[in-house]
Amino acid sequence: MLAFAGPAFAAGALEGQAVKSEINVIAIAMFLVFVGLTLFITKWAASRTKSRSDFYAAGGGITGFQNGLAIAGDYMSAASFLGISALVFGSGFDGLIYSIGFLVGWPIIMFLIAERLRNLGKFTFVDVAAYRLQQTPIRTLAASSTLVVVAFYLIAQMVGAGQLIKLLFGLDYSTAVVIVGVLMVVYVTFGGMLATTWVQIIKAVLLLGGASFIAFMVMRHVGFSFDRMFTEAIKVHAKGEAIMGPGALVKDPVSAISLGLALMFGTAGLPHILMRFFTVKDAREARKSVFYATGFIGYFYILTFIIGFGAIILVGSNSAYLDGKGGLLGGNNMAAVHLAHAVGGEVLLGFISAVAFATILAVVAGLTLSGAAAVSHDLYASVFARGKVDDKKELKVSRIATLCLGVVAILLGIVFEKQNVAFMVGLAFAVAASTNFPILILSMFWKGLTTRGAVVGGGLGLATAVTLTVLGPAVWVKVFGYAEPIFPYDAPGLFSMSAAFLGCWLFSVTDRSAQASREATLFDSQLVRSQTGIGASTAASH
Repeated sequence: MLAFAGPAFAAGALEGQAVKSEINVIAIAMFLVFVGLTLFITKWAASRTKSRSDFYAAGGGITGFQNGLAIAGDYMSAASFLGISALVFGSGFDGLIYSIGFLVGWPIIMFLIAERLRNLGKFTFVDVAAYRLQQTPIRTLAASSTLVVVAFYLIAQMVGAGQLIKLLFGLDYSTAVVIVGVLMVVYVTFGGMLATTWVQIIKAVLLLGGASFIAFMVMRHVGFSFDRMFTEAIKVHAKGEAIMGPGALVKDPVSAISLGLALMFGTAGLPHILMRFFTVKDAREARKSVFYATGFIGYFYILTFIIGFGAIILVGSNSAYLDGKGGLLGGNNMAAVHLAHAVGGEVLLGFISAVAFATILAVVAGLTLSGAAAVSHDLYASVFARGKVDDKKELKVSRIATLCLGVVAILLGIVFEKQNVAFMVGLAFAVAASTNFPILILSMFWKGLTTRGAVVGGGLGLATAVTLTVLGPAVWVKVFGYAEPIFPYDAPGLFSMSAAFLGCWLFSVTDRSAQASREATLFDSQLVRSQTGIGASTAASH
């Protein structure tokens, strides 16, 4: 699974500079239509965003179905769409293995925590962790790790956006980065979670619609027979029958386990995904969200598998899409884009390109909102102001934080243009899995967790994840240029998660303070609320 982090999240766009293509007028026109529609929605959402609840959680008025689509929208990134279909195009069956591997952990974790999260929290997952533990240290640590995750993920998305748009639209890199940055600030500042949610929903529908059409055309080409599709693919692919078996993408068992852990449990620690569960009115709708999201994401991965095999048949054997050396024009990550052109001409090519851009916009808007909430709700309102702050002031801080995050994201996106930042996505998942997830899951399920244990364990997870990533091949060799890495694995999840859980356990069981006893006695009331929802925050109507 080691190779998965690259193609699934980075789509290779992060691994080098893309070649600028000719200006794609149809794609730009379709993108402008999308932007116009989303700005109209933002204006509508702005008129309904008056309170903190509206800004952070859309007033809790999103339905389970809508939220499921929005969560799926967060997941079905442009990199995932282009990367997995490229993986299937290059390696065949391996792509399906990675798609399933990525999907498997998601519902298990979310079914475990979605309902409890909704019942215990209000705006951010930190609310849950701080429910019975000391506010200041827990919120400071969790908000800091949230900002680290958001920063690394945001930089990776911005660099990917710039390279992808340069490739698909023919726009300058810096122009693309500025457009993405400005639009995400507008969505979040004025429309808050309501606008962000609808941007995700529209993008999810467009992506699922476009991918479904491409897959339909592929299946029509092969007479709706999977047997014929596989047979034709084997005939034209350079690897022949080898594309129907597992390949050589797994480097070693430790890397596979380590990355698998980071992907599975990092997902359950990503702040912008967790924040989505506060946008529904109760635990029942949270459960529905997971159900729908899992269905949409699973369907999407099946489509990418068909698209990958379709690209082998219709693109891989067509010289119009190949360069002088027999490789795909623009690289393997263009497999789905070229296939769109092969089955739907310039119009579908433009549509898919516009959807890819829209996808990045939606993801960065969600990330920015969770970063702004960490600053305004967790740090400013709860830590610095000790809860003595009104809605108006907190909202003002949220919007200032959004603006600052937007400016920082644009600047870092431009600064990192020529850098390989693929490791940042892996690092974001590793930090989420090693800091946010252990604190969240233990605070909900283990009575013995104390503030001391959570802070030391979470801190150990954060420090270990960052240190091992820097010392590993992705940074030490590829970025710093040293011959050999000090830490041999790209993914630190196995080690950093172990350090976090061990730290949480050890420093909790050895904590004999009066504070630790008080925290343990509060667990029973927390358990009742987490399972019944009595006392949980309510929804506002829109």
